[in-house]
Amino acid sequence: MTIRPPVPPFNEATAREKVRLAEDAWNSRDPQRVSLVYTPDTQWRNRCEQVSGREEVVAFLTRKWQQELDYRLIKALWAFTDNRIAVRFAYEWHDDSANWFRSYGNENWEFTPQGLMVRRFACINDMPISAGERLFHWPQGRRPDDHPGLDELGL
Repeated sequence: MTIRPPVPPFNEATAREKVRLAEDAWNSRDPQRVSLVYTPDTQWRNRCEQVSGREEVVAFLTRKWQQELDYRLIKALWAFTDNRIAVRFAYEWHDDSANWFRSYGNENWEFTPQGLMVRRFACINDMPISAGERLFHWPQGRRPDDHPGLDELGL
């Protein structure tokens, strides 16, 4: 059986670590890599779309990152319990016409005892921004440790 540390029950340190690991995976923009932190039968609601299972996760993320170009994401811990974590996040991206957006949202996560995410519920709103309003400036991939987080950026 696959184990994805940290595993429940979460404390503040392990919940923060889980959030950063999720941020790092999503910033890789590798749908296959991201899908491995979810159970094979994971259930998602992302905006108004329902996603079931890892294969649908891969298809969803592939489609997402073909449309949301130069994607950069920051997540922040909001709350946690034994096997659940709530996060808030913001990400910046542009479409194929060079229109920039900052998307804001909240996610609720539920984990198995092995640390795999079995349920994910995301609510997201997009705000158009100009290229000059962008705040997320780092090379593609993991956000550097010294890059400000959401609180430091006033988001």
